[in-house]
Amino acid sequence: MKKEIDQIRLIDKEQFDVLYSISKALNSVTYEENLFDETIDLIIKILNAERALFVKYEKEAGTFKIVTARNINKESISDLSSFSSGILQRVIETKKPCIYHDVQNEPGISQFNSVLIHNIKSVVGVPIFSHGKIAGVILADSLMNRQEFNEENLLFLDFFGNLVSLALDKISSYEKLIDENTVLKNQLESFNRIPELIGESFSMKQLTALIHKVAKTDATVLLLGESGTGKDLVSRAIHMLSKRKDKPYLAQFCGSIPDSLLESELFGFKKGSFTGANNDKKGLFEVCNEGTFLLDEIGDISMSLQAKLLRVLENKEIIRIGETYPVKVDVRIITATNKNLKQLVKEGKFREDLFYRLNVFPITIPPLRDRRGDVQLLANHFAKIYFGKQIEITQEAKNKLENYHWPGNVRQLDNVIQRAAILCDNEVLMPEHIIIEEGDELTNFSGTLESFEKLILHKRLKEFNGNRTQTAKSLGVSVRWIQMKLKETEGTNEQ
Repeated sequence: MKKEIDQIRLIDKEQFDVLYSISKALNSVTYEENLFDETIDLIIKILNAERALFVKYEKEAGTFKIVTARNINKESISDLSSFSSGILQRVIETKKPCIYHDVQNEPGISQFNSVLIHNIKSVVGVPIFSHGKIAGVILADSLMNRQEFNEENLLFLDFFGNLVSLALDKISSYEKLIDENTVLKNQLESFNRIPELIGESFSMKQLTALIHKVAKTDATVLLLGESGTGKDLVSRAIHMLSKRKDKPYLAQFCGSIPDSLLESELFGFKKGSFTGANNDKKGLFEVCNEGTFLLDEIGDISMSLQAKLLRVLENKEIIRIGETYPVKVDVRIITATNKNLKQLVKEGKFREDLFYRLNVFPITIPPLRDRRGDVQLLANHFAKIYFGKQIEITQEAKNKLENYHWPGNVRQLDNVIQRAAILCDNEVLMPEHIIIEEGDELTNFSGTLESFEKLILHKRLKEFNGNRTQTAKSLGVSVRWIQMKLKETEGTNEQ
């Protein structure tokens, strides 16, 4: 500390005032792009330098990136090659300040191309650190016929470099907080986009009551219901109402996945245990430790994986592929299926002992056709998501929604409203926007948005015998839009 104090005494008042001003400026900075132009100009003035620059060091690529570079006329310099990359590299390698009083006669440096081409006479440079790691270099140079730098100049620049390092630490921490906040905000928005347990029907009230009861416990839950009823949503609700809500929540779909791939995902593997296992990898049971893990479509897993899952439930441990010793895990397991597990047990396709382990607290999620009074509430919810605000749904459109039997349940209703939002150009949802004809090719449409638009357009043109005006009116679009889409179709067919 005494050495640093003695060094401060060597700085004259003008330099001290500049350092004080710079420290105040850097202390208010939150983004790098606002950081350096004026302060680099001050460095050039104080050191009587010709040029100065700050570069960031890209460690992985081994290259430098200009943050700012200026000359004595306060002009920006974009060409890094006009500075000595060799000297920059030396500062990076030594991680120490350097000064070359007479570069032209300095062994090992005088032959650098940039030194020869630009007649660089004197150079002073200091390393910049961020969180203890080399982050860049601040360098100033003088050309021929200008003064040489001295130790006092080096000391000033070193003090300045320390201030910059502190500022970079602050910027890094600030940006990390911004990134974390963005992630959390996106997660919150993502969670809010999940349709919550919307509904006022008796069956939904029963479901909500069961969720609240079981969430207080650590009991294994088996969710039963048709595809599209919202089993993942119910699982998330149980997690968010439980004591594990601040711990991880994961969901793994188990249907139509090769046995070996699903096993490696669930249980992890040891490096070298099979081709492609280049590193040790934790399985999802380990990643989800202390949290809640949903195994969706549990009825599709193989008998061998059923045995391993039984071990997790009984012993609360897993064994990675390629290893022999167990790893303890504390995971609440929720499973879901649209199959009849009791029937699978009778057929010998599902282990009876596993079934009883999973069936501790079964919850049956009602299909949408059994809760018709909730259709309008859900439709309003989805409309607000896809339109960005609450819009009007005409009575005729409401009747069309409520009279349909919804074999695809809430997921199908979600898709229908999203589709309607694409077709509707105003804030009034009408019956013609709601396409749910069962057996129609649109019911199970899985193509792109562009191909869907073309399919809709050609169907309506056929209905109105090619009359573009009536077609445009029924779709709520302009005739010009119809013409443009038809022209696009013709262009696609010609290719």
